[in-house]
Amino acid sequence: MKNEENKNGVSLFSQSDYLVGQDPIEEIFALNLGDFIAENLISEDLARKIGNSVKDKKAGLINQLKELISIYSLQNTLCVLSFDKSEERAIYASIAQSVKQMLEIKACRIYLEKENELILAGATCDCDIKYPIDENSAAGRAFISQETVYGDLTAIPMYCNIKSTGVIVLDNDAPVNKEYIDLVESIAILFATSMTLQHVIDEANKLIDDEHSTVGDLQHIRAELTALIGDLCDYQQSFVEHLAYAVDTKGQYTVSHSKNTAKLARLICKQLGLNEKTTDLIYYAGLLQNIGKIALPERIFAANGKLSPEELKKIQEHSNIGVHLLMNINFLSEVVPYITYQKERYDGSGEPEGLKGQSIPFGSRIIAAADAYSAMTSDRPYRKAMQAEKALEIMKSEAGSKWDPVVVNALAEIIK
Repeated sequence: MKNEENKNGVSLFSQSDYLVGQDPIEEIFALNLGDFIAENLISEDLARKIGNSVKDKKAGLINQLKELISIYSLQNTLCVLSFDKSEERAIYASIAQSVKQMLEIKACRIYLEKENELILAGATCDCDIKYPIDENSAAGRAFISQETVYGDLTAIPMYCNIKSTGVIVLDNDAPVNKEYIDLVESIAILFATSMTLQHVIDEANKLIDDEHSTVGDLQHIRAELTALIGDLCDYQQSFVEHLAYAVDTKGQYTVSHSKNTAKLARLICKQLGLNEKTTDLIYYAGLLQNIGKIALPERIFAANGKLSPEELKKIQEHSNIGVHLLMNINFLSEVVPYITYQKERYDGSGEPEGLKGQSIPFGSRIIAAADAYSAMTSDRPYRKAMQAEKALEIMKSEAGSKWDPVVVNALAEIIK
């Protein structure tokens, strides 16, 4: 069917600027001209074809939504935590406890918005305080402004690009280290995005089941889903990087040891020709290989002298704490084995299982070598950094006992 032109020479059925693709049938329905065209300008056969096309488009959208939902549901590794409604209180209390330990503060409380109030979802102390959403409290101001409010009670907003969902309140006697505030802010945004994504998934499921839902409804919910999924991936990486930086701050490294280790591990992966997904997982594991330290008192790492037996035991067991935390963060679950076995030794003399040679996960072998080299070439409170040549000489001398010779050779190629 040729386009008819009006008196001004403009095509009656020319493509709208916002329409993606060159589908005139979709253009007709985008302009809400379907009934008019069907009744006045086109044959019954073409009208039937148009109707079938819309049905096909709706079916296509439903299939796309189902695929997105299956990938990003609560049961999948790309969501933040795997829990259902009956477990929410316990989960949020656990998160609050982790934040309290990391920041070494008096208490932490997590509030979620419900019917224009901030209702307690989990806390480290017995309390039943709730806040109206107004300017009269730090929690209310943080929720409205989507900015952290500082004071005796520090209020950190939980929000995403669609809406605010709650507030994390810190009860602190003294100002909290900026690196730790950045970490809690990244946790807050990550959880808000994940919670909102789950809400949108629920709405999408309703539209899928509703035979009266329109193509427009499905396109709108698809746009929301894809935007949230993109944000979630960005916020996950930001969370990992902030967590690694906070670990380094607590460990009192003068440079970002975890980030240096992760970058070096990534270079080793590329030198060895590993695929992109494996490289990314090893990079994350490198960032988080000392994650357990974030839950230990900072004074332990400030000690230049001999540690007490209790303090030494805490440090020796720190990887177990970190692995337990990682097991509850589904999108990081794949890096857990790399962290768990990074203290194994190539000759079988390491911990925790005494694994030997190729039985040690390759990612663990890469992180172990990258971590050792990075530690030797970094300043610490009790010693100065070692020269690169000297550190590499030590690594080569211990290849085959502590370290995988293949990994050490790749490291040598990168350093020279």
